[in-house]
Amino acid sequence: MVFIKVTTSGGRRYAQLVESFRNESGQPRQRTLATLGRLEAGGDVDRLIQALHRAQGREDAAPGASAAIKGLQFLESRSTGDVWALWQLWQSLDLEGLALAWSGSKCEIDTLGCLRTMVFNRLCDPASKLGVLRWLETVALPKGFGFEAATPEHHHLLRAMDVLDDHADAIAHRLAVLMRPLIDQELSVVFYDLTTVRIHGEHQVDQDVRAVGASKEGGVARQFMLSLVQTAEGLPIAHEVHPGNTAEASTLLPMIRKLLERWPLKRVVLVADRGLLSLNNLRELDALRAELAKAGRAVSLEYVLAVPAARYGEFKDELQTLHQAHDSSQAWVAEMTWRHSTRADKADKADDADTAAEGTATAGADEPQAQPVKAARAAPEILTYRLVVDHDPEAAQRRTLARRAEMAELVALGEQWGGRLDAQEQGQRGRGRPLSDSGAKARLYNAVKEASLAHLIKVDLKRELFQFTIDEARQQYLERLDGKLLLVTNTDAPAAEVVQRYKSLADIERGFRALKSEIEIGPVYHRLPRRIRAHALVCFLALILHRVLRMRLKASQRPESPARLLEQLRRVQHQAARTADGQLLRGLTELGGLQKELFSAIGVALPSPAEITPTNHSDAPVSL
Repeated sequence: MVFIKVTTSGGRRYAQLVESFRNESGQPRQRTLATLGRLEAGGDVDRLIQALHRAQGREDAAPGASAAIKGLQFLESRSTGDVWALWQLWQSLDLEGLALAWSGSKCEIDTLGCLRTMVFNRLCDPASKLGVLRWLETVALPKGFGFEAATPEHHHLLRAMDVLDDHADAIAHRLAVLMRPLIDQELSVVFYDLTTVRIHGEHQVDQDVRAVGASKEGGVARQFMLSLVQTAEGLPIAHEVHPGNTAEASTLLPMIRKLLERWPLKRVVLVADRGLLSLNNLRELDALRAELAKAGRAVSLEYVLAVPAARYGEFKDELQTLHQAHDSSQAWVAEMTWRHSTRADKADKADDADTAAEGTATAGADEPQAQPVKAARAAPEILTYRLVVDHDPEAAQRRTLARRAEMAELVALGEQWGGRLDAQEQGQRGRGRPLSDSGAKARLYNAVKEASLAHLIKVDLKRELFQFTIDEARQQYLERLDGKLLLVTNTDAPAAEVVQRYKSLADIERGFRALKSEIEIGPVYHRLPRRIRAHALVCFLALILHRVLRMRLKASQRPESPARLLEQLRRVQHQAARTADGQLLRGLTELGGLQKELFSAIGVALPSPAEITPTNHSDAPVSL
């Protein structure tokens, strides 16, 4: 007996012509007579049938098929390639295990499904929580993702966010466990920095994290602060939400303690920007090292921190010596000893408005003034630190010329007003209202302050007559400091390596840019602190996936960014169509060569129609 047998290979179905017979012993056997080809629509079997029809002279059969094609009705097309890639990545990182953090809670919603949805949405099409629901209507989800019965509603997402915040500590510890295989436990260089996230709404709530503060983007805004810890490989491992007016330096030690609690690190080399440096932090880091040693935990705690030169003036003479010993027109790296007297702690004032010089230069301030010391007070302690100095001649020239231009403009303005006042005294009248000395003082003072040059152009507000002076000695001191990056460290690494580690901190800035531009963490419209913290967690998890994608693309030597990758994969669509006789067909658009390469580059299997959850158009779907 001859019959048609259907086999499957490589995800495709094939038709074979098979004969059933009995051998000499009378046992039933089968043998393949011919392979007829693929069964997919338009495949080898369809072409064979049409050829047989033509051989029989049944040319009318083909138009029948054409009629079915002509009556084909396309029902919808949903993007699925980007979601598929993120789903496979999520599973490969075992992030499904985050659900163990809240497994004991009595929650009737699919918290993990809601979390996944919000995280993927931040990467594919970032929107508000209502926008997440609209996005769900445009994508086809992988099987096992959840929501097969019904899509979530807005209150489900908000309730899931509350669950996330209720178990935030357990989630952080669980995430640390899941990410340990990706982290080098023996030598962990970690970068720490903060950014500000704008937020909407004026209403006040209990324990509000929304506060008015200086924005990293410029100006003053209502915001919250987000701190981020990242490994040397660019992988985010911890984050924290702080009120919007928090002093940056106060966040450093608590975060380090949390890291040591969550990660079995052997060595930590902390790298942080100048806003996080305070001498109190240095003393507490040394105290923490002693505390760990006393507890029997063998952890090497080292740091490389940028020094805001405007805040400390003890190394003026040493810097002058270095400046004279090197050619300022050439780049150089050197080091010296920073000797700090605890007597000056209260005298030092943070005035580093002029310290930023193209991202690498720092500028100085007045030397700290000696404070009166009571006779009964103990002698001040002298603390010594290793200070590495990196000089960039191009940055120095840019900063010096820019400052001189700003000062020249303000001086010209002051001289103009001074000349106008002199003319008025001589009885000369100009256009407009007469200018007063108090008015000229106020206007120049405000202009100088707005330009952050009040430490160089001094407007005497106490004198009756309008007068201002230039602090030329301080200007010269600042110009000597221009282009110099000052780093305090307790490592024994060579000076050039210390500088390179600090400059790698720029990678965390790219992480913040991804958070703000591609993941769109802000502006935030949530009002409750717990929802703001949960929103930050969702964006943090999205950043982890973003960075892992970037690492895999880089390892595969691909030029695409994660955003470009997801844009390309979004073109893989899951489509549904109905034939004239009512048959429902589903399938994926044909993958192009670039899309196949991108799936391979990030280590993700190609999607197939059988692995995508269909939408409810019929109870009898047929895959294309």
